[in-house]
Amino acid sequence: MPRDPYEVLGVGRDASEQEIKKAFRQLARELHPDVNAHDPDAEEKFKAAAEAYEILSDAERRATYDRYGHEGLRSGGYAPNFESFGSIGDLFNAFFGGGAFTGRAGPAQGEDIGVAVDIELVEAANGVKTEIAFQAVDRCERCHGNGAEPGTPIETCERCGGAGQLQAVTRTPFGQMVRTMPCDACHGDGRVATQPCRECRGRGRLQVRRELDVDVPAGIADGQRIRLGGRGHAGEAGAPAGDLYVIVNVIEDDRFVREGDHLITSLDVAAPLAALGGTLEVATLDGTASVELAPGTQPGEVMTVRGEGMPALGRGRRGDLRVVVNVVVPHNLDGEQRELMERLNDSLTAENLRSDESMFAKLRRALGSRAA
Repeated sequence: MPRDPYEVLGVGRDASEQEIKKAFRQLARELHPDVNAHDPDAEEKFKAAAEAYEILSDAERRATYDRYGHEGLRSGGYAPNFESFGSIGDLFNAFFGGGAFTGRAGPAQGEDIGVAVDIELVEAANGVKTEIAFQAVDRCERCHGNGAEPGTPIETCERCGGAGQLQAVTRTPFGQMVRTMPCDACHGDGRVATQPCRECRGRGRLQVRRELDVDVPAGIADGQRIRLGGRGHAGEAGAPAGDLYVIVNVIEDDRFVREGDHLITSLDVAAPLAALGGTLEVATLDGTASVELAPGTQPGEVMTVRGEGMPALGRGRRGDLRVVVNVVVPHNLDGEQRELMERLNDSLTAENLRSDESMFAKLRRALGSRAA
């Protein structure tokens, strides 16, 4: 159902012609893609504003609407049509002459490229040089990007007179509307080749396969990007190239969980050894490290190995390796083992089983270790 044009423009029913015009211009500028690119509905909103202005700026149409509403306008033969203007930018230029939000004249800059690369956690910790391959638009080497066959002249475009732009005049209920668009003959360059390059057919660019070695810095995290300026698609007619973005995917390591610059791992310890304590070996990114297991170590306790985590990106300092103790209760005991366990169990006293932690402290520790 069509909206009330007064509501669309945000004016009262007693608004003057000047107030209506001012409200429309302000709303239209707010909806222009150069300042409103985040809104995918901007074009439809602009068309609604243009239709509302078309109704209220015409005294006869306004009077018809005030008396009979949209049904009265339709029965009177009014039907807005903005489809021929193309994009919202064309619509805006049609209403305002293209002077308020003009795009950059001349050849367009090259587009950016995104390439994903997979690396191991160890490679993320130490840094790695990796090769990537991708398709890109590159400058034609035969014509050096100007689109002309070598040795042939490049002349001023006759269609646009070298301006690189054309103006189209459209008759609307507002009068004549002028919109500006890139020249379809020279594509905004203002010049054309008399004999197009046979390699690129006058485009000045070709699609090629590129291979590139990329240095991935130590400490990079999963999903981070590396920007290589000017390594994207080539621009038109010598315009700057876009950028290349390398998206780094760090493959999960079954041994470790990363938490910022720290690594978390678990160490299975048999219940008797947890009671006795001792020196154990734990896996690190670069090998193994020794850890001291205190006598009476409880399930979920955390031991810290300093400097065995991930390096901070851009700095040499490394995080820590946090080792969560997983106390394993033996099972499938043979006769001798069962006898030993029974003798141990019979010998335990309340002093052996006493804990300085409350029940709630134990729960918090257990839940905290699971979250880690």
